[in-house]
Amino acid sequence: MVPGLNKVIKAFERRSLPIFFTRDWHPLDHISFRTRGGNWPPHCVQGTPGAEFHPGLRIPAAAAIISKGTSRDAEAYSGFRGTNLEELLKSLGVKEIFLGGLTTDYCVRETTLDARKAGFSVTVIKDCTRPVDVRPGDGARALIDMRRAGARLTTSSEVVKRLAGTQQ
Repeated sequence: MVPGLNKVIKAFERRSLPIFFTRDWHPLDHISFRTRGGNWPPHCVQGTPGAEFHPGLRIPAAAAIISKGTSRDAEAYSGFRGTNLEELLKSLGVKEIFLGGLTTDYCVRETTLDARKAGFSVTVIKDCTRPVDVRPGDGARALIDMRRAGARLTTSSEVVKRLAGTQQ
């Protein structure tokens, strides 16, 4: 999925469009961890290699990084939960967001649903996301949920083609 994301990021840069990255940035004792009764093993712990972006992912200097799940006692699958992402997007006049990343059935799904509730058009880049599939088919069901909420599903190639044909 990283090569597809990098193609889309490059296309956004060519158009001088804003780029945002969200990340889990959990304290060591986050509520989502099994040691605290959550569903997950420790992951994306602040300041550890497990919290870093994939080394092959293109991260432009001008990109904004939004950290979520930073409070030990609050879960945050959505990039909008407990962050200022909505305000930042609206202050830039953003009307449509394009989403890729991990995971289809949790963070991408919840961010998509919250973005739709906030009034954004959403395009989910299917080849730029992967599910956890705790239960087989969770990722496919998440795509259905997002489409039912009004999100469009497309590919990185289609996004690049669309942006190449768009006039600023």
